[in-house]
Amino acid sequence: MASDESQFREAGRPDPDALLSSAGRGKRGRLKIFLGMAPGVGKTYEMLTQGRRAQAEHGEVLVGVVETHGRRETEALLDGLEVMARRPIEHRGRILMEFDLDAALACKPRLLLVDEYAHSNAPGSRHPKRWQDVEELLQAGIDVWTTLNVQHLESLVEVIWKITGVRQRETVPDSALSRADEIELIDITPTELRQRMDEGKVYLPETARLAASNFFKPENLTALRELALRRAAQTVDDQLSQAMKRAGVEGPWAAGERILVLIGPDAMAGPLVRAGRRLSDMMMDAPWTVAHVERPNRADGDPGRSAPLVEALKLAEQLGGATVVLNGDDLVGAVLDYARRNNVTQIVVGKSHRRGWRAWLRRSLAPELLKAQNGAALHIITETAATPATAPAFAGPKPSFHWRGHVGAVAMVCAAIGLAELLDQHVENANLAMLFMVSALGSGLAFGLWPAVTAAALAAFAYNFFFLQPRLTVWIGHPADLLTFLVFFAVAMTTGSLTGRVRDQATATARRASAITALLAASRRLSGAARKEDAAAILAEQVSAATSGKVVVLLPAEGGEIAAIAGAPELEPLSTADMTAARWTWNRGEPAGAGTGTLPNAGWTFRALQGVRLRSGVVGFEPSALATAENERFALALLDQGAIAIERAELAAAAVDAEALRRSDRLRAALLNSVSHDLRTPLATVLGSATTLIDYGEGMKPVVRDDLLLSIREEAERLNRYVGDLLDMTKLEGGALLARRDWIDVRDVVAAALARVSRRLGQRRALRDFPAELSMVRADPVLLEQVLVNILENAIAYSEDGALIETAAYEDRGNVVISIEDEGRGIPTAELERVFEKFRRLEEAIDRGGERGKGAGLGLAIAKGFVEAMGGRIAAASPIRERPDGSKGGTRILISLRKDIAGGEPNA
Repeated sequence: MASDESQFREAGRPDPDALLSSAGRGKRGRLKIFLGMAPGVGKTYEMLTQGRRAQAEHGEVLVGVVETHGRRETEALLDGLEVMARRPIEHRGRILMEFDLDAALACKPRLLLVDEYAHSNAPGSRHPKRWQDVEELLQAGIDVWTTLNVQHLESLVEVIWKITGVRQRETVPDSALSRADEIELIDITPTELRQRMDEGKVYLPETARLAASNFFKPENLTALRELALRRAAQTVDDQLSQAMKRAGVEGPWAAGERILVLIGPDAMAGPLVRAGRRLSDMMMDAPWTVAHVERPNRADGDPGRSAPLVEALKLAEQLGGATVVLNGDDLVGAVLDYARRNNVTQIVVGKSHRRGWRAWLRRSLAPELLKAQNGAALHIITETAATPATAPAFAGPKPSFHWRGHVGAVAMVCAAIGLAELLDQHVENANLAMLFMVSALGSGLAFGLWPAVTAAALAAFAYNFFFLQPRLTVWIGHPADLLTFLVFFAVAMTTGSLTGRVRDQATATARRASAITALLAASRRLSGAARKEDAAAILAEQVSAATSGKVVVLLPAEGGEIAAIAGAPELEPLSTADMTAARWTWNRGEPAGAGTGTLPNAGWTFRALQGVRLRSGVVGFEPSALATAENERFALALLDQGAIAIERAELAAAAVDAEALRRSDRLRAALLNSVSHDLRTPLATVLGSATTLIDYGEGMKPVVRDDLLLSIREEAERLNRYVGDLLDMTKLEGGALLARRDWIDVRDVVAAALARVSRRLGQRRALRDFPAELSMVRADPVLLEQVLVNILENAIAYSEDGALIETAAYEDRGNVVISIEDEGRGIPTAELERVFEKFRRLEEAIDRGGERGKGAGLGLAIAKGFVEAMGGRIAAASPIRERPDGSKGGTRILISLRKDIAGGEPNA
């Protein structure tokens, strides 16, 4: 709700936030918007005119997109400017020509002209709105000029609809306009614009007549012109304020009105806020801010005193004002420092009717501001005697007198009297005044400001009564003693009050440091929450600890309803009235429940968890938890962190689901491709050959019949291998594969695998390179043979006839290694790590459509799973053998099995 504002800044020092905002722009391009009240005022014409001037001065001006609407004067300005080609996008059978964002980013001109800032892009574009295209261009460092009509601003949609009866569908968020570096208002009178329409310079004659009798009525154009003028003035005023902050210039500069309303924790807070709203209305919606100054030496966390202040700050936000909480002991200095730095021109302050001792003991803020301020107008709102104080929404306990501190101060003075009496009897000419001075200092350090004042007054009286002549009277007999007494009283009061103030400030600083530490701890815990339920539980715990009250967190469930997810100290059930208030907050984002203007009979106060993009949930508080302004600010800071944490957890969960869905879709597509091609092709061959034999077998030559039967057998075997691969992969992923452990000689297994693929070698040459002796390993011979068969079949599929396929085995200190090397085209280096993925096949093999493209892409994936199940390793590498022509090619697959494998441990 309200933000803290430090008041300890040097005069003339630039505002750090403004400097950070300026520095954060970095290499961002500059945006200039030509703003108009309606179509036809000449925005595009003026943009092109200035663009031609810029082209003549420094060049590098590119027209991204311009809508001339057939206006000859505008089209003539395009001569001599380079215009980008538009990108065609097909939508519902139509070809739409849109701005080519990628081409503009590739060209990266110095200045780009992009017409119609609020335009909606065709479906299929990278961004739904053109202003988002412009934002990407600015981030790329490109300066952009664009055009905009005031009716396209998001905040004015309802206003425009009431004025013109037309609801705008293409809108631009106000923040996009606020980020503009320059705004140039293109303004003409409504009479001149209607004259341009009559002359056919805006629309075709028939369209112009229809528009003139509807949207372009004189009264509509006058209202639109006022809106354009106001919006341009408001933007320029914001730019002036930021420029003053960056330069460290102190105001006020009355270029535009800015109102500051000062309130305190009293009954006048509400009337002052309403007075500020009325003053803003009188000054044509001038920006207004409601401020409260927290004074560390007068901190009071009592709910009864803080309730009017909390309600007033809520009221200010409801009425459209900003709120800020300032800090400083010097009330007048804090207010004027904020006013100068924010270019405040109007200050609204209240003056109550104090009577008796309060009137002269406590100085009034209004006269002090009147003496000190220079330039801002001061509005004094007096208290109405007949108006009773508004009862706060939460009736907390009445302020209590802190008697313990004063009793402690009296005790310290009494101790000083006893010690002084003892010293007076045994020490001559002892400086007894110092003892009483120490009692005042001690009271300030121990109990605070007002107990220190009490101790100082009582110490001065006791010193005079007991130790100044004549004793045991308040009369001072000697003139020197009178001077001593007066000096003692002044010094005691000053040192005691200063000590008490330092103590109060230290207490306030410690409290703020504790709050910051708690926020950091909460932020750390919330950032570590992986699920939104965990984030909700942490948020409830932290807010409950911060406010010392009960808290409940509600998150959306299925069906759009919200449900209580977490609570602290424990999750309590909510009544029907409470859930109604919670749903109101969830649906509208507005506070509801106890202490608010909506459903105040509920037992809880509900606030929305507003994330960066969407609403994340709702938090419910006990009414007393938000009774003080400090508690409310702290709690709302935690709510902001919690909302972002919950939103982040939801996004993370959505990202995981999206990744799982993407992987599932990829696997499904690969499996369908395998079924549709790799399984149907053998079936088609078998079916065709069998049908031919049945229909024409009797008249066929034996050679042809044998060839068809051979094709049936080969395709059936291939089909059997594919089905086997799918089943093996299912076993691997399901964890149903169990590898046996037998002592084997890998040379025997390699020989068996070569025998199984010998018929498919064709004209390829198979070479074996085995040592005379080789260590035994413990492995599953069936699985290892299937691994070798899959690799050999892969080598056959990816090598030409006449190529060499070499199978070798050797051993090192701890492993037996099997190497299978072919002379095919080889695997690109970037693909070596990925060839063992499921359904992974080289694209060129698929495109060729031969034997290489017939694999299901499971052979190497199954081989990897089998080898790892046996505790080994498998890898792909480039070959070490050169071809006869001196070139290198092909692939080498290495299988490593440990000699001492007994339990399937992976290799080191």
